[in-house]
Amino acid sequence: MDKSRVAELVAQFGEKRILVIGDLMLDEFLWGKVSRISPEAPVPVVEIVKEEFFPGGAANVARNLAEFTKNASLMGATGACSRAEILKKLLVSEGVGVDAIQFRSCYRTIVKTRVIARHQHVVRIDRETKMHLQAAHQEEALARLESMLPSLDAVIVEDYGKGVLEQRFTDEIARLVNKFGKVLAVDPNPNNPLIWRQATVIKPNRSEAFASAGIPFFDDGRYPMEDVALQRVGSLLMEKWDMQNLLITLGEQGVLLFRKGESPYHAPTRAREVFDVSGAGDTVISLFTLALTAGAAAQEAAEIANHASGVVVGKLGTATVTPAELIASFEE
Repeated sequence: MDKSRVAELVAQFGEKRILVIGDLMLDEFLWGKVSRISPEAPVPVVEIVKEEFFPGGAANVARNLAEFTKNASLMGATGACSRAEILKKLLVSEGVGVDAIQFRSCYRTIVKTRVIARHQHVVRIDRETKMHLQAAHQEEALARLESMLPSLDAVIVEDYGKGVLEQRFTDEIARLVNKFGKVLAVDPNPNNPLIWRQATVIKPNRSEAFASAGIPFFDDGRYPMEDVALQRVGSLLMEKWDMQNLLITLGEQGVLLFRKGESPYHAPTRAREVFDVSGAGDTVISLFTLALTAGAAAQEAAEIANHASGVVVGKLGTATVTPAELIASFEE
């Protein structure tokens, strides 16, 4: 795939309207330095020098989209607290629409705190309570979705297994999206084993794909096109989920695309260096979806998403890729 074709597609991204539905989080990064071991326990003492916040979970998918289009919006539920306000301000500052988010005191804002010293991830602290979206709040969300769909190009459903997405709710989301003939992209979570039907693309990583297929995880580093177990998993999931495309992310081996009626397609990794894989999957589903809405073939969309991921893992923190960085990656 050459640079001119990528530039042609990227030029259309800014017109696309994408809604992301899923579990919302706030990512907190505490950057520090380590100069000694604690006298209280054999652990490093981290002296914090900087604190940063980023949208996390489904909100990070919207943040990735916002680099390419100012028509990205979010739907989900979170708390009504100071951390939720930080999340809202971050999203608004990046041009992400927040009108479909339900900020309610009955839910707790999920915060994931990462402590990093000398570019090393020391510890992660999670503050969360698994939520169950109340029936009335589900109905409110579905009514809002139906009103938005005529003007949308695609819906991305991002499942982090935190309770927002349940079977009846996702069934209705899929029904409405298909009713309006829009692209439906899903990032599943095997800890929340939902049945998906009529999705345009479903994007698990390797371990999630094996778990969703009910097969013990296996990875001996073999070339993906010769990996019998991985190929079997892909075939089983194509049948199980009845989708148009299955995109399995493979870390240092890139991505593997399965399509109805066609041979699998492997795109090897484009990463030069890997500093942090946080949010790489969010980048993949964001760019794959944008590319499809711009008229890219599934194979082209896989290449674009793979290149975007290669850029992101070369950055520290919950990072995104810019249009210029994406196009430049095809030059290299």
